[in-house]
Amino acid sequence: MERLSGLDASFLYLETSAQLLHVCGVIVLDPKTIPGGGYDFDEFRDELERRITDVPMFHRKLKQVPLGIDHPVWVIDDDFDIDRHVHRMAVPSPGGDRELADLCGHLAGIPLDRSRPLWEFFVIEGLESGKVAVFTKMHHSTVDGVSGANAISYLCSLEPDAPPIESAPKDQRQPRTPSDTELLARGVVTSLAKPVQMAKMVAPTANVLTRTIGRARSGTAMAAPLTAPRTSFNGTITGHRTIALEDMSLEKIKEIKRSVDGATVNDVVITLCGGALRRYLQERNELPRTSLLASVPVSVREESKKTGGSNKVSTIFSRLGTDVAEPVERLKEVSTANHNAKDHHKTIPADTLQDWAEFAAPRTFGLAVRMVSSLGLADTGPVIHNLVISNVPGPPVPLFFMGAKIEGLYPLGPIFHGAGLNITVMSSESQMHVGAIGCRELVPQPWKLTEKFPEELEALYDATVGQKNKAAKKAPATKKATTNKSSIKKTATKKPAAKKTASKKPADKKAAQAG
Repeated sequence: MERLSGLDASFLYLETSAQLLHVCGVIVLDPKTIPGGGYDFDEFRDELERRITDVPMFHRKLKQVPLGIDHPVWVIDDDFDIDRHVHRMAVPSPGGDRELADLCGHLAGIPLDRSRPLWEFFVIEGLESGKVAVFTKMHHSTVDGVSGANAISYLCSLEPDAPPIESAPKDQRQPRTPSDTELLARGVVTSLAKPVQMAKMVAPTANVLTRTIGRARSGTAMAAPLTAPRTSFNGTITGHRTIALEDMSLEKIKEIKRSVDGATVNDVVITLCGGALRRYLQERNELPRTSLLASVPVSVREESKKTGGSNKVSTIFSRLGTDVAEPVERLKEVSTANHNAKDHHKTIPADTLQDWAEFAAPRTFGLAVRMVSSLGLADTGPVIHNLVISNVPGPPVPLFFMGAKIEGLYPLGPIFHGAGLNITVMSSESQMHVGAIGCRELVPQPWKLTEKFPEELEALYDATVGQKNKAAKKAPATKKATTNKSSIKKTATKKPAAKKTASKKPADKKAAQAG
């Protein structure tokens, strides 16, 4: 038995039929590399079942505490059946990227069954490229960006026939399922301790607020929520989803980073998102005069003192520079703002969000979400943030998923009332993969956004690396001209010297005559 942390449980409490809080992914595979004659669905499913046999993450399900007085607990599903979690599908003809994205969007809009382990894989065949795609779906209560990548590592290897990167520890003790009476007793004890825990958090939180006010006055605070302009994707969402996928050159992104002092890969990614969104909104004649504001999840796994829980994240708010037309100027502004935001974030204890989330109440959270939806508050009230942008570090080397080489790895995060768009990027070998997911009513054609990413990358690359290369080509010509000018000057100065030597001869002659 493992109790969910308050943050993990919050993703359950905030979920509705419209605000689905699972995280998804599209993995594109080359089946030709699978050992033993290529791809076969039955063998694929059986091998997947074998690899996850001893991995608790894939076998645990929720058990509620009586009366809802405490967060749920994870217990092992004794009736686990792989066929309830791994499904076989075919993409509609002609099987292109658009058809794959449409199918994945439909699957993303279907909630997970909470009576079973909270994950599903859909193996999608019929792609015109001859490849196979796997659409993954895991609830946010059980994974965040880092733990999600760890979950996939149980199924990936460095060679087609090599063992998985991660393997479950052997001889694990089978956790027992607690009785309702035991859960109720534990819940009562936890509830009685909450007032004391809250009292301990008041002083540290007040210090954080004080430091934040000081930073705001000095202009070094991160961007403030509730200051975002309204766009067409900021409103009440439905359960329908649209998806678009795109690729960019990782090497070009790194070259841009190296060409601008102080910039990071994340700064370049945020700048590209801002530029793509600027182009998208300009095309729709709805570009706000002020910059869009993104919520950017940040992993605090290394800094956290908490031992339990699947989600160890915090958030910073970042302006995207959509009000800046020139790409290099936008990158410099984003880099400076992100530097301030990171410094600001470091002053906030890593476990602050997790600590306060312990007081999350399922009824209160559920009522609040339903109120926002039914009253249309997301359509009329202040915009907290425009969208979520996440940059997930990926593998720097080729990986093989169940023996098939991974050729595309597109992460897809959740969307919320008031922020009906999520852009998540992940690096993989030489590519940066972009996954965009939105509410169908608010973002009906997300590919019109994602197709702007390669355009914006080329514009930023030309304005940074391209300009430096042009300057480097001009440098030898300048040096040559300088050398020629120097030679002419030396030649000119030698003539008077020769003249001076000639003037000495009469003097010598006169001396000879005197002798």
